[in-house]
Amino acid sequence: MTHSHDVLIVGGGLVGASLAIALDRLGLDVGLVEATPAGTLPAVFDQRNLSFAAATVNALTALGVMARLRAPTGAIRRIHVSRRGEFGRVRLDAADYGVEAFGQVVVARDFGEALEARLDELTNLTRYRPARFAGLGSSEDGLRRIRITDAQGERELRARLLVGADGNHSGVRGALGIGVREHDYGQTLFVTRMRAERAPDGTAYERFGDHGPTALLPRGDRHYGVIHGVARDQADAVAALDDAGWCERIQQAFGWRVGRLLAAGERSRYPIVRMVAEDTIGERAVLLGNAAQTIHPIGAQGFNLGLRDALTLAEQLDGAADPGDPALLQHYRQRRREDRERTLAFSDQLARLTASDAPLLRPLRSLGLLAADASPSLQGWLVGGAMGFRGDVPQLCRGEGR
Repeated sequence: MTHSHDVLIVGGGLVGASLAIALDRLGLDVGLVEATPAGTLPAVFDQRNLSFAAATVNALTALGVMARLRAPTGAIRRIHVSRRGEFGRVRLDAADYGVEAFGQVVVARDFGEALEARLDELTNLTRYRPARFAGLGSSEDGLRRIRITDAQGERELRARLLVGADGNHSGVRGALGIGVREHDYGQTLFVTRMRAERAPDGTAYERFGDHGPTALLPRGDRHYGVIHGVARDQADAVAALDDAGWCERIQQAFGWRVGRLLAAGERSRYPIVRMVAEDTIGERAVLLGNAAQTIHPIGAQGFNLGLRDALTLAEQLDGAADPGDPALLQHYRQRRREDRERTLAFSDQLARLTASDAPLLRPLRSLGLLAADASPSLQGWLVGGAMGFRGDVPQLCRGEGR
């Protein structure tokens, strides 16, 4: 028997699971194809630190996810940006903008468990797990044919709309014939948690260096979420450091604003490669999250952008007679254009500018930091982007809607 759905989502990670929860509120029949078996979280839900913009917090609160987090979150009340060896800095305080916080720091594993708790409550969701996307067939009678493989072998599903939320090496994107533009930053990102002499006070620090950023984020467990970028050819040597050597390296890269760094948890590493799909829609299909764009983690924009993709799509589908209607998908792409293009440009330009060691750039960067610190209008622009209020913002991100 061939099952048909209004929407079939391939990928049960951060964005795919969030979309499934948003669509359940609309009463749509949704299928979710997940690579991991029941009782197992996808690998993305590890100990990395996720920085949720205020718009993301609004939306996940409305979707009932934030209430199911078991670990305390860390409020980002202040942002401090600087570059090692250069003068100038940018300091932003949420109180100056009449808000309690710019966002929240959440541990990915805790977020994954909260999403799983919400998925278990959904009434209009069919979960295919463990299963993988295998290919596409033709569209007939307003339904797209999709092949998946599971323990029973290959089977065919049908859906009015196919959503590819299956990561940066998306099989859905490849099957749709959508190309991708890549840029390898030549960096590897290390992620861990660290304890310092001074506990977090709500300040998120971003410290730029010649080979990438070093960020200290205020977690809710009195530790800092640490993100450290290194040149790719140094990654193996950095990975081999013992805890004392690691603490010393981060101390040198970051400085002493939180006192001495005392201890670190397990480290994870990820290559930093920008991948941008040449289109985000196809025939009865949409790409979301890392399948649509994988960006440099500087400024913590990736998941926040992907969630805004998902929630805009959910808005488009609310009350729609046909979720895969070409005009509806064109409108979705138009609504997402400004936010997507501006976020992609901001992330890429900031990554390239701050990592360059060209001598002529140093005074210009310093002057730019000084100007940003003294300009209310420029600070307001930075704050709007940091909080996720850029372009056509979905209602749930604005704290509106059902």
